[in-house]
Amino acid sequence: MPPRKVNPTSAGRRNMSLNDFSDLTTNRPEKSLIVPLKKHSGHNNQGRLTVRHKGGGHKQNYRIIDFKRDKEDIEATVKTIEYDPNRNTRICLLFYKDGEKRYILAPIGVKVGDKLMSGPAAEIREGNALPLRLIPLGTMVHNVEMTKGKGGQMGRSAGAQIQVLAKEGKMATLRLPSGEMRMVHVDCMATVGQLGNTDAKNIRIGKAGRKRWMGIKPANRGVVMNAVDHPHGGGEGKSPIGGKPQTPWGKPAMGYKTRRGKHKTSSKYIVQRRKK
Repeated sequence: MPPRKVNPTSAGRRNMSLNDFSDLTTNRPEKSLIVPLKKHSGHNNQGRLTVRHKGGGHKQNYRIIDFKRDKEDIEATVKTIEYDPNRNTRICLLFYKDGEKRYILAPIGVKVGDKLMSGPAAEIREGNALPLRLIPLGTMVHNVEMTKGKGGQMGRSAGAQIQVLAKEGKMATLRLPSGEMRMVHVDCMATVGQLGNTDAKNIRIGKAGRKRWMGIKPANRGVVMNAVDHPHGGGEGKSPIGGKPQTPWGKPAMGYKTRRGKHKTSSKYIVQRRKK
């Protein structure tokens, strides 16, 4: 469903749009699958600030998601489609025949009452998880493993879909949403279909306070600081002119390659880098 607009009762709400939650079937999460989420406000396990502009935000509980889909050959029924405050896609609650309950990411086309399964015996249909060796070429998948048994790491955000392009020997070639083409082992698990809530990218925040609800604090531009505080600061008017963008500590801020390149062992699996 497209984003829902609100009445322009203030300047902040004039350009605001909200999620349309008409696809949800409940607002009460499964208690056995939630854990409290403690806020660290950008600090690491040593208490040092490693990510700036984080803090505050609404209280949240973490939903335990089954990224591995390792409960094979046991049929499950979709009981609910739910909101997850920790991600921009929906999640659905599965009731397995043996009584276990698990959350998975909700693909487009999966409805309450559908029967899903994971494992080699599963059908090629939305929401079922299979090894890549059993998925036909051209199929769109999501929640793809990079290492067998580790759980899905690629294609987990709203609207994400990864195309299976080719299989050769023990490797399958995939096209990622970024345009990157990379190889993964054919025994890695993937879930068939495209993830839902595709209009998440069209949401307009509208006001600064809504960012604070998300736990994101304001950031000052370097160009308005003094020279002692930032490489962009100081000068009469805007300065420096023509200088390269830098962090407060003088490192390149845009176009700076952070990947270790040829020294990273997984570089050999990247067939084509993402589009710039």
